[in-house]
Amino acid sequence: MNTKKTHPINYAIGMFGTSIPINMLKTFAFTFYVLQRGVTTSQWALMLLIYTFIDAIDNPVYGFLSDRTRSRWGRRRPWLTIGTPLLILFFIAFYNLPAFLSGNSVFAYAMLFYILTGTLDSVINANYAALFPELFPTDVVRAKTNAMRQAFQLVAMIISIALTPMVTEALGYGLTSILYGILGGAVILYMTFTCHEKDPEPEEAKPGLWKALKDLLTNKKFWIAGLANAFYSAAMSLVLATVAFYVEYALKLSSGQSTFLLAAVLVIAIACVAVWAVLVKKFKLIPTWRASLLVLAVAFVPLYFANSLITAIICCAFVGFGFAGVITTMDLIGAKVMDEDTQKHHLRREGIIANALGFMNRLNGLFTSAAYLLVSKIYLFESGDKPGPHPDAAARFLMTIVPPVLMLISFGFSWFIDFKPTDQVQDTGVSGEAPVPPPTGQAGG
Repeated sequence: MNTKKTHPINYAIGMFGTSIPINMLKTFAFTFYVLQRGVTTSQWALMLLIYTFIDAIDNPVYGFLSDRTRSRWGRRRPWLTIGTPLLILFFIAFYNLPAFLSGNSVFAYAMLFYILTGTLDSVINANYAALFPELFPTDVVRAKTNAMRQAFQLVAMIISIALTPMVTEALGYGLTSILYGILGGAVILYMTFTCHEKDPEPEEAKPGLWKALKDLLTNKKFWIAGLANAFYSAAMSLVLATVAFYVEYALKLSSGQSTFLLAAVLVIAIACVAVWAVLVKKFKLIPTWRASLLVLAVAFVPLYFANSLITAIICCAFVGFGFAGVITTMDLIGAKVMDEDTQKHHLRREGIIANALGFMNRLNGLFTSAAYLLVSKIYLFESGDKPGPHPDAAARFLMTIVPPVLMLISFGFSWFIDFKPTDQVQDTGVSGEAPVPPPTGQAGG
């Protein structure tokens, strides 16, 4: 049996690798295809809607297959090893649009590779997330490890989001995607081969798909945590994707200046992750999580009144503080859901649950799709070629009105969930194995 322990940094750095390609995809896809390549906002909304429904189908299947995998390399490592090169290949293809394409063929190409990249991201992140509660069993160790990996994620976001406008101006989107893809893929594979997951017990039952889905569908805490995450994710996805739009049309500056706004959010977030980790330890997880959701909701409002680069940067610093709190606490909520499922059903189903939570996260596509559709209908903004009569109002709507509404909904959901204290394993400061009750029999399904 594998008894090797994983150093937290070897696991945490994986968040850097997973964040690099997907952040560039989600943040600059709108700019690349709608503002620069003539795809309309209506087409973009349709693409996000289609992708959301595809994600609803593939996520449970990926998690089910991962949980049932039995190999000499473990449950998760085969999926990470095979999925990573494919993720990078599709990501690079998305930003290297063939020159001979035009019109609706550009939209078709964008949709194909957006969906392919997104579905491989589901594979990678679900298997990565499934390792977290297994490798680090206590709240204290999890808080330390999660703070570390969120710091890595924020560094990745500085590179793949804040610096990207300047990098793409110098190198173009195509070459930038190649560089980011190789960097992200190398780090994911490093994490994959330096983490040591627990070997399944010989008598451990394999989870069944239908029983797992039934248990999830009747798990109130899964739904509440998932929906809270979905509305938060929609808010941040919309903000990150429309910063350049906001800078160009609302602030009347070069879109490249968006680097300063993004940097303000991310640098402050890095500085404040440790602060929120201390708050988790002092005030416990649930109250700190709720506070972070409310802080982020309020932080978006001042951006509506910003009228210069300096005032916008100051406002973005407040967003960064709230953002740090949510990323510090949200993953710990998901780990708690996995813990309770393991304790109740005597099965390790982290892959299915992680993928299901990932799908709930990606429900943000429904909300962001609706926001883009509203912009096209209310403000008549179609694309960079046809911005309509009030592109400044459209930009403020996407950046400062929709996000706080979404965050207030997320905050509301947080009041319907709580967990019993289960942190009974002594904190050793390193990873260990969560105590798992012996299996009681073969899982149904």
